[in-house]
Amino acid sequence: MTFTLAVCAEMVFRDRPIADRATELHERGFAVEIWDWTTKDLDALAATGARFTSMTGYVRGELVDRDGAEELLRTAAESVGASRRLGRPNLNLHGTGLDPNGLPVRPAEDLTGPDWVAAVDTLRRIADLGAEHDVVFTLENLNTAVDHPGTPFARAADTLALVQAVDSPYLRLNLDLYHAQIGEGNLVELTRRCLPWVGEIQVADVPGRCEPGTGEIHYPAVARALAASGYSGVVGMEAWASGDPDLAVRRFREVFGV
Repeated sequence: MTFTLAVCAEMVFRDRPIADRATELHERGFAVEIWDWTTKDLDALAATGARFTSMTGYVRGELVDRDGAEELLRTAAESVGASRRLGRPNLNLHGTGLDPNGLPVRPAEDLTGPDWVAAVDTLRRIADLGAEHDVVFTLENLNTAVDHPGTPFARAADTLALVQAVDSPYLRLNLDLYHAQIGEGNLVELTRRCLPWVGEIQVADVPGRCEPGTGEIHYPAVARALAASGYSGVVGMEAWASGDPDLAVRRFREVFGV
């Protein structure tokens, strides 16, 4: 298998406790991703024996505002400590803090030059934190048309520009192709352009954010293009099951088990 296949345990087998979901995915040969680590029993998750590839890398904070940046750094450091209990998965960031509904805590429709400079400075400090503790932070692109209106630095073009500016192996892209399809499209070319800075690729179909094969994205072509480009990292299904979660994870494997 070319890729490491991971599944977000937050979104499948949702009638079970999160540790049971991780066990189920591990027994099926998948790595596991989670979101907010502060709501989890990390010891129970570690006891599953699963490989964890991604978790949320901050609790509060943002890239631009000075106080918000300090809070981002402080809670990112807490996340580093939590990650050690799960084998140091990638620690995922967004352009600003998100509330429980996925909406930005501090919306920003128009970004200024100084905003970009401040964001790069904050992310350099994040990368330094990653280097100090040998853990990789990833910056995820989001869509603003459907799920996360008002989120700054949301497009893949934005996250790519920021990661390129920092240019550190401890800050990579979490390239989410569901969000990119809604916001930008041209996914095969986008992945080729981003691959030198990618730490992980996440997938779900459009519309509906369900497993590959349920919407408009021709994921077999995306999988072939990734393999042809030499990508051998994590592909994570961050998607709701359209029906039976067993069928959803099997569909995912059928597409990306190239």
